[in-house]
Amino acid sequence: MAGCELPMGTCPDMCPAAERAEREKERRLHRFEVAPGCGSDPPRADPQRAVKEYKRPAAGKARPPPSQLRPPSVLLVTVRYLAGEVAERADASCAEVASFVADRLRAVRLDLALQGAGNAEAAAVLEAALAVLLAVVARLGPDGARGPADPVLLQAQVQEGFGSLRRCYAQGAGPHPRQAAFQGLFLLYNLGSMEALHEVLQLPDALRSCPALRRALAVDSAFREGNTARLFRLLRVLPYLQSCAVRCHVGRARRGALARLARALSTPKGQTLPLGFMVHLLALDGPEEARDLCQAHGLPLDGQERVVFLRGRYTEEGVPPTGTCHVLVGSKLAGRTLEEVVMAEEEDEGVDRPKSPA
Repeated sequence: MAGCELPMGTCPDMCPAAERAEREKERRLHRFEVAPGCGSDPPRADPQRAVKEYKRPAAGKARPPPSQLRPPSVLLVTVRYLAGEVAERADASCAEVASFVADRLRAVRLDLALQGAGNAEAAAVLEAALAVLLAVVARLGPDGARGPADPVLLQAQVQEGFGSLRRCYAQGAGPHPRQAAFQGLFLLYNLGSMEALHEVLQLPDALRSCPALRRALAVDSAFREGNTARLFRLLRVLPYLQSCAVRCHVGRARRGALARLARALSTPKGQTLPLGFMVHLLALDGPEEARDLCQAHGLPLDGQERVVFLRGRYTEEGVPPTGTCHVLVGSKLAGRTLEEVVMAEEEDEGVDRPKSPA
C-alpha cells in the first residue's frame, strides 16, 4: 500500500457523522449502535457505538473524500471496540454478533484500501481485524447457520481477510512481527488444502522456521495423514487464535477418525470401546458429546459408557457435527478478554519474530 498516490483518511470517528445522520433518517441503525435509553423516533445513533457499515463501491463513482475515510489509528480503535464491546455482548446471539462484526470489519478493510496507509500500520489493522473475525466465527458453533449470519458469506469474508493481509505482507519488507503467526493461521484455516500448503512452503526459511508456522505445518501433516492421536494432541495445545482458525475442520477430523475406528473394530457381533477413550482421543467436551457423535453416525451404545462397533452400522449423513469445542477452543481464553488476545503483540508463543538478516 505504501507508495500509492492515495490520500490519508481524516475521519476521527468510528462512523462518519454524515453516515450516522443518513442511517438515522433511513432507520438503518443496528441496535448495537443506538444511544442507550434512547426513546426517540427515529432512534438516535450513539457516536461512541456507531460503526461505519460496508457499502460496495459503485462503478464509475468518485472515491470518498478523506473526511469519510478513517485513518489507520481510528481503524485500530474501531477493531478494538468490536473486539472488546460488541464481540463480548451477553444480550445478543453469537450469530447476530458475527453478522454485525463481519460487516463492520469489511468496511475497515475497504477504508484501508482506499487510502495510502504505510505497510506496517496497514498490516497491524488487518491482523487485528482478521483475529476478531476468526474468533466471532469460531463462536458460532453448530447452530450458527440458523441465525442471521450466513456461514458461506462469513467463510468468504475470512478468506478475503487473509488475502488482504497476505498481499500486504508481500508488498513490503515490514517489519511484520506477527507474520509467522498469521501465515500459520492461514494454513490452519485452510487445513488440507494443497494450494495453501504450497503457498506457505514458498515463504522464506526464516518465517517457516518460526515455532508458530512449524506447529501449523505439523497440524496440517497430521490431518493429511489421518494420524488422529497426533492431530488431536496438537490441537489440544494450540493457542486460542490458532484454535479458532482450525475449528471449522474439527468435525471432519472427528468423522474421519470414527470411520477409521469403525473399519478397524467392527465385527458381526460387535466390539465395544469405552466412551472415555473416545473423549480423550478426539478431545471431546465429555461423555454426552461422545454419545451424540456415535449416535449421529449410526453406532449403538452399550449402556451409557461404551460404544458398539457393529459391522454395517456406521453411516455418514450431512455435515459432520463440530460440537461445542470448549476443550479445543473456548477454554483457551483462560480468563483473558478477546480484546487482550487480539491486540497482544504475542499470544503465548504463537507470534514469533524471524531474525533480521545480519
